[in-house]
Amino acid sequence: MAEHSLSADLVVRSVLIDTLGISVERAAAFDAGTPLFGALPELDSMAVATVLTEMEDRLGFLIDDDDVDAETFETLGNLVAFAQGKLDAAA
Repeated sequence: MAEHSLSADLVVRSVLIDTLGISVERAAAFDAGTPLFGALPELDSMAVATVLTEMEDRLGFLIDDDDVDAETFETLGNLVAFAQGKLDAAA
């Protein structure tokens, strides 16, 4: 399971880099407590939809509208935990 957790973190960071156009160095500096929505100007409501779609594609799970709430995008840790929970449920 630790391997999945690591891969969820790496994929989420990769999705943020690719969809938001942020640098690898900037994303690498994020920790679990790094605020996302409301703190990153690149992450607006349209970008949220793109991030979720990319996570579905790259991690191979489906996200229902009611799966996502404000806390999901509050911090990097929350977003990674969300992705990991979807991976665990699909396993």
